[in-house]
Amino acid sequence: MLSYLAAALPAGTSAAARLLALQCALRMNTRMRVRLSKGVLRSLRLNSASDPWRELEHARWLRMAPGGAANEIAAELLDVTLLGQAPARPDRRRSADWALRATSSSAARVIGPLPRLASVYLAAHTDPESGTGLGDLEQMARACGTRPAELPGTLDQLAATGLLGSWQACPDSGDLQWTLASGTGIRIDDHRREAARGNPCGVRRV
Repeated sequence: MLSYLAAALPAGTSAAARLLALQCALRMNTRMRVRLSKGVLRSLRLNSASDPWRELEHARWLRMAPGGAANEIAAELLDVTLLGQAPARPDRRRSADWALRATSSSAARVIGPLPRLASVYLAAHTDPESGTGLGDLEQMARACGTRPAELPGTLDQLAATGLLGSWQACPDSGDLQWTLASGTGIRIDDHRREAARGNPCGVRRV
């Protein structure tokens, strides 16, 4: 779904709007309608933000539905191809809950929408047994709605807050490798960056 949204949403869509779109796409019913409780929005730290909704409406990706309950926001999704992209609804709901937990840990709450979206992307593309992942820097940037040059700072921020164990990127190939910190908090004891010596890719390490 992250990969699909990377192509379906306009390139300039903010990370906050992408976090919202991910939850909407995974929680929609068969009529492409979704109701997000204020509790879910608080976990996303979007309970008082109207800009992400306006962004998605302006992109004609959803339409706000009037008459929702006081404790929720209702919308109708307009991207009909979503029905062919998503798995069965129980699986989507489990994925939505997983993505919500990935962005609402105690460490994630103190960072902004872009690092939170990046943490979801990394966790979704990580081998659950080894805790390591391999991807493409440009592909991750598209999924997060940012530029590849901005990702190193975001990855450093994730490491500093304990959500990422280590990462390294090869500027020539665009390959990105990472290791999640152990446990749900993705924590490590030492976040000191070490300069990589003798590495032809100019690796950054945390």
